[in-house]
Amino acid sequence: MGKLASPKVCPECKKENVWFRGNIWQNCYRRNHWKREKKICPRCKRLMYLKSKGLCAGCYNTTYHLDYLKARNLIKRHNINIETYKKLTEKCIICGFDKFVALHHLDQDEKNNSENNLIGLCPNHHSMLHTIKYRDEVFQLLRDKGFNPQEKKFKEGIKGGY
Repeated sequence: MGKLASPKVCPECKKENVWFRGNIWQNCYRRNHWKREKKICPRCKRLMYLKSKGLCAGCYNTTYHLDYLKARNLIKRHNINIETYKKLTEKCIICGFDKFVALHHLDQDEKNNSENNLIGLCPNHHSMLHTIKYRDEVFQLLRDKGFNPQEKKFKEGIKGGY
């Protein structure tokens, strides 16, 4: 590993530092001499400082990072690898919807993250499964597809709740 250069004094801020760009400290250069140009973001059409790939910071993060971070958080939460997560959430088990698919625990135990306990359901079927009015209908659809969902037992003393 290389040795750092000896510190110099910046003529602008009079601070002693190692990181120089030419004759002044790198941060002084960025603050006082580097003029970024605002351009129109091709995605959101706003006049902004553009980040990487020609997009503003918000569009860049939305396009390239949020889906990845969401998937990583779900994988950490369910303790499964990315290939298994992608396979399970490829499409809804019941209707085949493939735009947005959520994971559901068949035995309704959030700690049981085995692959044969997790299925992918679209937002509609997942909400229906967690609503008393439609639960039996969705359970029957799952049984018809060869799955064995288990109904969570109601706690005593709580009216209509778990």
